[in-house]
Amino acid sequence: MSVVAWLSRQDMAQADFGRRRFRLRPGPARGVLESAGRAFLTGLNASLETSGEALSVRVATVGPELRGFAFEGAGMGCALLDLLAPVRRGRVAALLRGPAVDYPHLVHVGAGWAYARLRLRPYRGPSSADPLLRWLSWDGFGFHQGFFHTDQVIGRHRVERGLPSGVRQVRDQGLGRALWFCECADPDGVALRIAEFPQGRQADLWSGIGLAATYAGGTDAGELARLADLSGRFRAHLAQGSAFACAARRVSGIVPAHTGKAAEVLAGSDTDVVADWTDRSLAVLGPRPDTLAHYQRWRAEIRHLWERNSG
Repeated sequence: MSVVAWLSRQDMAQADFGRRRFRLRPGPARGVLESAGRAFLTGLNASLETSGEALSVRVATVGPELRGFAFEGAGMGCALLDLLAPVRRGRVAALLRGPAVDYPHLVHVGAGWAYARLRLRPYRGPSSADPLLRWLSWDGFGFHQGFFHTDQVIGRHRVERGLPSGVRQVRDQGLGRALWFCECADPDGVALRIAEFPQGRQADLWSGIGLAATYAGGTDAGELARLADLSGRFRAHLAQGSAFACAARRVSGIVPAHTGKAAEVLAGSDTDVVADWTDRSLAVLGPRPDTLAHYQRWRAEIRHLWERNSG
């Protein structure tokens, strides 16, 4: 399907897990995660049809807890338009300065979806991107691949050709987030899927699981405890993903109850403490961190803080 045709067919049915052939299980998880998908599509459609204050009004129709997903979709839409009409670039920059000023993480992730949809690689990310957060575009790239090409990317463990190891690790964090949706937040299903991947890729997948479980939710306290147990030797990576989610939620000013519970179970402390780990780890990187090595060290420093906190 051409990109132009795809842009004209953003119906909410794309979020339906039955249509996507994702795991279906009883309980609230499916409804929670499908709602996130519909919020994403709401933001995407709004960004393709309007901008500025009108975009804010459209996104405001989404519930506060889901608004981050709407701005993720808007990030994708704005990045698509910037990439397809480069003479009129500036939509992502305007989104980050205006309606989505409190959702920078989600906008950068959404931009990665756009690159994946256009079969491009977000090595630079959007021109207006934060020098460090731009690497989250690769996270969004990985989520897109897992969500839309599930059989090949999750079932057959396919990786796009030519990706450097460090980039692939960030991409796999996003793939882990997609896996949370594909397995409908089922801890055992998630663990079984990850165990099928090569061992060298499993840590980053667990990082994505921690991020999705904390930001999107879909589980109760017992299932979160089960998830923590199943992560085994990748427990620190699970906590690092949870810390990223806590930071993104805190910046937005909307921290739902499920995020607080996930922080306690997966990272061992309350949301503010866990979110602070991202700030403390960022300070270690020195002035103006911007490289992939900086981003990977950021993640590693968060894991070290979790280990110190849990020890």
